[in-house]
Amino acid sequence: MDDTKNDQPLWQRFLAGLNEFYHAPYRQTMARAARDEEDLFMLMMFAESLGIDNPASFYTLELQPLFLENFHEWHTRMGMEKCPFDHVGCC
Repeated sequence: MDDTKNDQPLWQRFLAGLNEFYHAPYRQTMARAARDEEDLFMLMMFAESLGIDNPASFYTLELQPLFLENFHEWHTRMGMEKCPFDHVGCC
């Protein structure tokens, strides 16, 4: 059998197509669940800054600088048109 068209053998291409067939209907659902989980995590991380008591703020305070890049995207997705913080200039 000549596989000059692809570097993968026929069996691996068949398995990849089968895998795509079974996972395609759930891709959007899994992406939505991952986004919801990220939204909850961002809320937990910035809750103390938003005025919501957070018992884990001692641990999440260290992570805020790492996720500050994603903060603008998150607060616009949550319906806040402008940044709720005075000390962060994302908008």
